[in-house]
Amino acid sequence: MWQDTASQYGASSSHSQYYGQTPQQGVPLQFYAPGPDQGQFYPGSRSSLEGNMGAQVPIGQGGAVPAFGGNIQQQPGGWWTAFGTGGFEGEPPLLEELGINFSHIRAKSMTVLNPLRRVDERIMDDADLAGPLLFFFCFGVLLLLSGKPQFGYIYGFGLLGSISIYTLLNLMSENGIDAYRVVSVLGYCLLPMVGVGAISVVVTLDGILGYVLSLLSIIWCTFAASGIFVAVLRMSDQRLLVAYPVALLYGCFGLLSVFNVGAESTAR
Repeated sequence: MWQDTASQYGASSSHSQYYGQTPQQGVPLQFYAPGPDQGQFYPGSRSSLEGNMGAQVPIGQGGAVPAFGGNIQQQPGGWWTAFGTGGFEGEPPLLEELGINFSHIRAKSMTVLNPLRRVDERIMDDADLAGPLLFFFCFGVLLLLSGKPQFGYIYGFGLLGSISIYTLLNLMSENGIDAYRVVSVLGYCLLPMVGVGAISVVVTLDGILGYVLSLLSIIWCTFAASGIFVAVLRMSDQRLLVAYPVALLYGCFGLLSVFNVGAESTAR
C-alpha cells in the first residue's frame, strides 16, 4: 500500500527536482551539482578567515572529485614573529596590549626629574604600574647590592603608604582619585631615591654624606609627588597638607637607604 502512495505522489518528480541525474546501481554515491534554482542554498563560493575558497565545480562524469583551491593569506614574517614585541600588521604591539608604553614612562620620569617645570594636570590620565614596579624593584636590588636586603620593608611601606595617602587625598579633595593613580604617582616619584640607592652601592651612606643625600632625595620626591597630586586634583591651596604625609612615606624609604634595618636582629 505504501508503494502505491509513493507512486501516487511521484517519487521520480522529486528526484528530478533536486538532483541533476538519477543514481545508478553499483556506482559509488556521489555528490550532485546544484540546479540553477538552488543558488541561494548552495552559494558558489565560501569566504574563509583571510582568503576566498575556490568556487564549487560540478563533479565530472568520470567520478573524479575536483580539487578545491584556497589561499589563506599568511602573515609576513617567520616563526620568530611570535616571540617579538612588534606584533602583526594591523595589530597593536604586545607591550601596548600589556599597558607598557616606554614613551609615557619616559615623559613621567622626566617630570619627576624636573619638578620645577609646570605639571600637566592630565599627566595621569594614562596611569600605569610598569614604571613604578620597575623603580621599586631597582631600588630593592640596589639596596641588596649594598648589603641591605630590604625587599619586605620596601613593599610593606609602599603598600601601607599608598593606602594611607589614597584615603587622605579622597578625604581632602572634592574630585577624588583612585588607588591605581596614587600608586603610580608614588612609584614614579621614587626615582630620586633610586639614585641614592645606586650611590649606596659604591659609597657608605651611614655618615654625613648619606644623611645629606637622603634628606635631599626625600625633599625631591616629596616636591614632585605633591606637585603631581595638586595638579591632578586641582587643590593648589593645600599643597603643604598633601606634602606632609608624602614626606613621611619617602622618609621611611630614606631610612632604608641609609641604615640596614633588621641587621642587629639578624646578627643575634
